[in-house]
Amino acid sequence: MGVGIAYVAALAGRTVRVVEPDDARASAMQRTLGEAAATAVARGKLDEAGAAALLGRIERCSQIDELPLGMELAVETVPERLELKLNVLAQMARRKPALMATNTSAISIDRLAAAVEFPERFLGMHFFNPVWSLRLVELIVGARTAPEALEEARRFVAALGKESVTVRDVPGFATSRLDLITSLEAMRMLEGGVASAEDIDRAVVLAYRHPVGPLRLSDIVGLDVRLDIARTLEATYGPRFAPPAILIDMVSKGLLGVKSGRGFFEWAR
Repeated sequence: MGVGIAYVAALAGRTVRVVEPDDARASAMQRTLGEAAATAVARGKLDEAGAAALLGRIERCSQIDELPLGMELAVETVPERLELKLNVLAQMARRKPALMATNTSAISIDRLAAAVEFPERFLGMHFFNPVWSLRLVELIVGARTAPEALEEARRFVAALGKESVTVRDVPGFATSRLDLITSLEAMRMLEGGVASAEDIDRAVVLAYRHPVGPLRLSDIVGLDVRLDIARTLEATYGPRFAPPAILIDMVSKGLLGVKSGRGFFEWAR
């Protein structure tokens, strides 16, 4: 998600700094960005000079403390684990950005705001995978989010060429609950032998005009991320969000989707 957000922000002309402490992941990020820019050139959306300029606006930092003070916007995109997010947000807040957001898809904004010394400038900014293709950004306001912060977030989203919806801070917000319940049911259907993964996804794409099926999308999102979100929502809403055994088993085996090369489908790495 962080890579996609960096790409669309740079495409909109912003200077972007991405914190990635792991050298191997940083190299993978650069490859992904290069491939996305090359695809844009091939489709006529960018010329070679524009692609080079876009990539030149994205810089990798190895630590949060390397970020400049007073950034226009800082967006946290680490995995859906509460303590990890709280730790990262606390470090980000020390860089004193004008606006600060979390890309969480399920965790309470008010709970995360506990790590931030200026909760009035903090909100949820939930992008969707793949970020460069999907136009929606879900903005989640906490109890102390200032109206001015929400308006600034809306302006930023519009500058990216995307559209926003605003929701209250309830577990799973709006889109995550709808998306996850579909994906979990598709997994249960696969687990029960109703149809193959290919046919389940094909049915959803053809019948409901979704751009990608729920199982393929789960691979793109990451099955470990799906599992984290399911457990978070199960704790709040009960067994309808309980992760199916097939999901738990695949994550335990390291079959995480695109990031591992295999999930419900095979992926080139």
